[in-house]
Amino acid sequence: MSQIHLQMKIENTKAQMRKGVLEYCILSILKHQDAYVAEILEQLKSAELIVVEGTIYPLLTRLKNGKLLTYRWEESTEGPPRKYYQLTQEGEAFLAELGRTWNQLSQAVNQITKKENYE
Repeated sequence: MSQIHLQMKIENTKAQMRKGVLEYCILSILKHQDAYVAEILEQLKSAELIVVEGTIYPLLTRLKNGKLLTYRWEESTEGPPRKYYQLTQEGEAFLAELGRTWNQLSQAVNQITKKENYE
């Protein structure tokens, strides 16, 4: 396998892994505070989980349509009104279940990969 082909495969796999945890991360952010998109993106960026707006809007819409999130509009002194997202009760229950699943999954992966050193 060529180095370029291998790098493309790695980048694709990394992107899929990030997408798989993005929903969990967004719900976790909103558990602690209501937030608008720029705040959500900033928290993801500060955790080195880089996401573009084109990725987050469809996800937020899907979570809202699934009744896991709701939103409200608030006037802003720094421009147009902002849409603040917040967890619903159903979203909080869903997040709790995702948290349990994440803990089980990360323990299993850590157990399997504990002998590896990727640093």
